[in-house]
Amino acid sequence: MGRTGAGKSTIYATLLRLVDPCSGEIYLDDKNISDLFVKNLRNEITMIDQEPTLIKGTFRENLDIKNIYTDDELYQILEECNLYDIVMEKDGLDQVIDNNSLSAGEKQLLCICRAFLKKSKIVIIDEATANIDKKND
Repeated sequence: MGRTGAGKSTIYATLLRLVDPCSGEIYLDDKNISDLFVKNLRNEITMIDQEPTLIKGTFRENLDIKNIYTDDELYQILEECNLYDIVMEKDGLDQVIDNNSLSAGEKQLLCICRAFLKKSKIVIIDEATANIDKKND
């Protein structure tokens, strides 16, 4: 967090290796991120952006693209993010959704659910609750 021009975008661009540092080193779990494959590094970091991104597919696929979580885990995280009732109203985890199926706030909550499931040590948050109502925020 910080004011405009404080370097927030530079930090996350460097963490994700969109740019290389001019000097110095960044370590993640005692490993210099410059020595890691970019794909592996980015798999260790989660970004929740102001503009939520969904894929055209089911709720399940949007939460768990690699199909590694149980239904109970998915329902638990949906409950924790106040999305369980919305998913159930739309016929459950296997209901196909797209960017027009949910409100902006619901899409952001779904992205937050995805981030919580991943349990990354580093989560970059860029105004991720901008479209979420005060109760859920």
